[in-house]
Amino acid sequence: MRIGKHTLANNVFVAPMAGVTDRPFRQLCRAFGAGHAVSEMVTSRKDLWNSLKTSRRADHQGEPGPIAVQIAGTDAQMMAEAAVYNVERGAQIIDINMGCPAKKVCNKWAGSALMQDEPLALAIAEAVVRACEPLGVPVTLKMRTGWSHEHRNAVRLARAFEGCGVQMLTVHGRTREQGYKGQAEYETVAAVKAAVRVPVVANGDITSPGRARSVLAATGADAIMIGRAAQGRPWIFREVLHFLATGTQLAPPLVAEVQRALLAHLQDHYALYGEATGVRSARKHIGWYVRALPEGEAFRARMNEMEDSASQLAAVQSFFDALGARMDRLPPASDEVTEALAESGA
Repeated sequence: MRIGKHTLANNVFVAPMAGVTDRPFRQLCRAFGAGHAVSEMVTSRKDLWNSLKTSRRADHQGEPGPIAVQIAGTDAQMMAEAAVYNVERGAQIIDINMGCPAKKVCNKWAGSALMQDEPLALAIAEAVVRACEPLGVPVTLKMRTGWSHEHRNAVRLARAFEGCGVQMLTVHGRTREQGYKGQAEYETVAAVKAAVRVPVVANGDITSPGRARSVLAATGADAIMIGRAAQGRPWIFREVLHFLATGTQLAPPLVAEVQRALLAHLQDHYALYGEATGVRSARKHIGWYVRALPEGEAFRARMNEMEDSASQLAAVQSFFDALGARMDRLPPASDEVTEALAESGA
C-alpha cells in the first residue's frame, strides 16, 4: 500500500489519539507491527507552535518513516502554513483532522465540526494540498460518517477531497453527534470506498483480530485503523496481522515480553516529558496495561500515588515479576474487555 512515494509496511494502522499517540507510543506500536502511525493533532495556530505541548507533538527524533503529522484548525491559509511548518520539521505525510469529536475542538469548529461546513472543509483540503504538492508531500484526511444521523455526508465530501488531491481517506464509522457512543457502522465506510479511487481506511470498534477481518470484508477498505484497543495492548497489531495472514489466533504475549516493552516505553516517555509530567502522564499507560490482569486494579490504585519515575519503574518491575511467577503468558483478552473497548469507541 502506498501514500504518494511512500510504501507502507502493511495495512494495519494505529490511530492518531490526542494525549496518547506521542512519539514513544507510535514507536511502540510500530515495533509490534503497526504499518502506519499518525501523530496526535498539532494546532494550526502560530501563537501555540512554540508551546511545550506542540513542541513535544512535533518531536520525531529517531522515529522511522514515513513520518505522518495530523494538523487541526479552521482557517484554510493557517492550515496550509501549519502543513509547511511541520514538513520543515520532518513530516513526510500531512493528515488533516476532520474526525475529532471532542467538544473543545468542535466548539471552535475544527475537527469533525468542519463536516457541517462543506465549502470550508473543501477549502482547507485544497489549501493544504496546494501547499504540500511543491514539497512532494502527500496529504491524507481523517473524517467521520457525517455531522449527525440525518446528515451523513462522508461520500459527498470524499469525492470532493479526492478531486482536490487528497491521497488517502480514513473514515471513523460514527457521526460527530455520536462521539464515541453506540456502535460504529460500516455501510458508510463501504459507500466511501465504492465512491473513490484513493485508498480508504476503516476505523471504529476494531478491537480484535476477528473484528479486523470482518470490517475489511464488510467495507472493502484498503486498511484498518485501531485506536483505543491498542492502549495497553500494542501487540494487537501483531495479533491482527497474524490472523489476517493465517486465519489462526496468535498466542498471547509472554509476561516477560510485556514487562520489557512497558519498561522501555516508560523510559522513552520520561525522556520526552521530563520527570514530573512524565510520571503523571505515564499512569494512564500503566493502568491500561494492567486493567485486565490479576490484581491489576489494586496495583493501578497504588501506582496513582507514586510521584517519581524510579518508584514507578520499580513497581512495574515487581508487578510483572510476580505475575511471571504465576503464568508464562498473559491471559487471552476476554469478551468483556473487547466489549468495553467497543463501547468506549475503540
